[in-house]
Amino acid sequence: MSKIRLAGVVRESIVDGPGIRLTVFTQGCPHHCKGCQNPQTHDFNGGYLSDTDNILKAVKQNPMLKGVTFSGGEPFMQCEPLCELAQQCHRLGLDIMVYTGFTFEQLQDGFAKHPQWKQLLENADILVDGKFIPEQKSMMLHFRGSKNQRVLDVPQSLQQNKAVLLDGLN
Repeated sequence: MSKIRLAGVVRESIVDGPGIRLTVFTQGCPHHCKGCQNPQTHDFNGGYLSDTDNILKAVKQNPMLKGVTFSGGEPFMQCEPLCELAQQCHRLGLDIMVYTGFTFEQLQDGFAKHPQWKQLLENADILVDGKFIPEQKSMMLHFRGSKNQRVLDVPQSLQQNKAVLLDGLN
């Protein structure tokens, strides 16, 4: 069990990734994107404290889940509890999708200073990267808000050491 600061949890979502998903909205975000859909998640002292066991219990209660999505806030600000949760979800056969305001390249560049970023990426299957940009907003995009954001195949991206788009979702 690890403590985690949350903005909320949606037990069933079809808009936060492929299939039926449980979505974890982390609390705290350094990006403050103009037009953010979750501005209430920016304050690092907001939200509420929970633990990964509570989230895992909710995951186990729904046999229809395809995966779990980490959103925010900024998930990369709480890597340790999310890594633990991701590993437990993988053991249950679920995939992990992560939304971040960082680009894949920014995360890679930060590995030396923030090794936990690499650990969270290594426990993710899908990454939606990049800040939301209102001028590039489109309602026609799969699982992302603006055209600059990418849906990445994380294992392939890490293996090839470059961003690899996930087929069918970009």
